[in-house]
Amino acid sequence: MSEKRTRDWPKVRLHVVTGKGGTGKSTVAAALALALATRGKNVLLCEVEGRQGIARMFDVDPLPPVERRLTTGLPAEDGTPGVVHALHIDPESALLEYLSLYYKLGRAGRALDRFGVIEFATTIAPGVRDVLLTGKLFEAVERNSRNKGAIQYDAVVLDAPPTGRIVQFLNVSNELAGLAKVGPIKSQSDTMMTLFRSPRTAVHLVTVLEEMPVQETADGIAELRSVDLPVGGVVVNLIRPQDLAADDLADARSGSIDRERVTSDLKSAGVRHDPALVDGLLVEARDHAERRALEDSQRGLVADLGVPTYELPRLPQGVDLGALYELAASLREQGMA
Repeated sequence: MSEKRTRDWPKVRLHVVTGKGGTGKSTVAAALALALATRGKNVLLCEVEGRQGIARMFDVDPLPPVERRLTTGLPAEDGTPGVVHALHIDPESALLEYLSLYYKLGRAGRALDRFGVIEFATTIAPGVRDVLLTGKLFEAVERNSRNKGAIQYDAVVLDAPPTGRIVQFLNVSNELAGLAKVGPIKSQSDTMMTLFRSPRTAVHLVTVLEEMPVQETADGIAELRSVDLPVGGVVVNLIRPQDLAADDLADARSGSIDRERVTSDLKSAGVRHDPALVDGLLVEARDHAERRALEDSQRGLVADLGVPTYELPRLPQGVDLGALYELAASLREQGMA
């Protein structure tokens, strides 16, 4: 697979990956991080939903709330890979770090945690929770003197909340409008929004070729644009093999496949003739053809969204580390990384 020379998002440093549940957004986020980590670049793969999905995908111990080296990225043509680091962001650790950096509380901040103040604050004011999570994300992208000696990342990839919550999650300034009108939290949220609304950020949406996910993707794009958050590309995941010709698919849908021909092909392959087997194969063929017709119609709707699109195959062996590298290579060849 040859490497595509042009990249669709050369100026983007923060790649936010969202999608309806079940579309494989975490897999796509991981593959994108591997694809971006090339030619010696450092990439940070983050998660904020508390599911330890990164650890499971890469078969490592549960991640602590600190950055750690995860794996090497996808090698470039010259054989030089980069490094993927990982970070599990949780609100409690983010608040403690915030208190330490901005209020110099140090040990006193850890005492607050023991008294349950952190849980209280993030429960009564959910907007604060998102500010803390996105604040840690912002800090990873915009490293400054407050975090001396930290790794400078060429790109940060976020396995983000689902499409239905992504605008609320990223639009932190609006979420805090009625809670913090002045002060450091308000100032921090406004500063973060300058990054989230800039060309250095892209919100990519993951879908599959089914009606509900495609519609949710279209709605998500419209909602992101309504609050001036930058829409990236759409990754169509779990694409089925397309190795049947259009005429064969039409015959399968109409039930006009030559039964005798199927029987003959089975005999030629050394499979014992069984009318029940032939019946089952014809039913499977019809179901596959109908699914392909639905996917083709949904693919047309995705094309009409007017954003760059990428397709990833359904892998029959499932997704392990080797499969993630395969998907990463596909994303890079298509120009996403």
